[in-house]
Amino acid sequence: MSFATVSKNSRWVALSLLVALAACSKDEQAGTEATTAATPAAATVAAPPAPAVSAQVQAMGAEDLRAAAAKALGENRIYAPGGDNAVEYYLGLRDKLPNDAAVTSALTDLMPYTVIATEQSIAREDFVEAQRLSALIEKADPKAPSLPRLKQNIAAAQQAVTARLANEKTKEVTDAEAKALEEKRLAQQAVQQQQAAAALAAQQQQDAARAAEAERTAAAQREAAAAAQRQAAAAAPPPAPKPAAAPTLKVVSAPSPRYPPEALRAGTSGEVLVELTIGTDGSVTNARVVRATPARVFDREALNAVRRWRFEPIDAPTTTRRTLAFNPG
Repeated sequence: MSFATVSKNSRWVALSLLVALAACSKDEQAGTEATTAATPAAATVAAPPAPAVSAQVQAMGAEDLRAAAAKALGENRIYAPGGDNAVEYYLGLRDKLPNDAAVTSALTDLMPYTVIATEQSIAREDFVEAQRLSALIEKADPKAPSLPRLKQNIAAAQQAVTARLANEKTKEVTDAEAKALEEKRLAQQAVQQQQAAAALAAQQQQDAARAAEAERTAAAQREAAAAAQRQAAAAAPPPAPKPAAAPTLKVVSAPSPRYPPEALRAGTSGEVLVELTIGTDGSVTNARVVRATPARVFDREALNAVRRWRFEPIDAPTTTRRTLAFNPG
């Protein structure tokens, strides 16, 4: 599995490992207390640490750093050994790609394990390793909340060792004991890194499973919406047929109405709106007055006139309206 990108959601892993790592720290500290009295040379004050990111790592290209970081995570080399661990590769990669969000996220997720390892190095009085790890933390985040405490603990522990060595006669640690201590440290680091890597892998699997479930849910919702649309389309009534266009009426003969003598003598003018129905042969089959001005003066002559009108034959009977005007002048 690739660990090139570490999810921010995996930060809870550090908390889940605290109990296990604390247990390892207690065993480690007990062993240190048993051997320090016999081998005080192992607790000498460390010299100033080398740069957080080795020159060899700094000389690597961005793609090589990314690949090396992924490989280190895959092999459980989170923060050790120096010069060949994931934190150091990501720090070198961040120097080259300061705006890469994935690199920043990876460093954020790996810092809790580095902090725990620093505390355990202080507990076993391995100040060289403690200072190397604190330098990694400081380069990753100079304002890390744990950094002042770690530096203070390193200084206090170094002073305590110096005081103890001043009060006790220093006994040199044999090569075999020194080798045994180193092997124990490396073995403990390997176990811690393996536990951390397994927890990270489990979190990534959970994230992938949640993402897949979210995609399945979204697909089901899209399918349900599409089915609802299809059902609604099937249930919708067919569109109503458009009404047939009224036939075009062409007048063949339209005699003018006779002017009523009384209205003519009185100089009365007006108009009549007539509704007439035309048969298929073009003759007027029905007619009625819709509106007349003035009322009942020109109605009869208007009806008599339109009943004599003729139109060209049409396909179906139709009804229309015409206005007949009466003007004595």
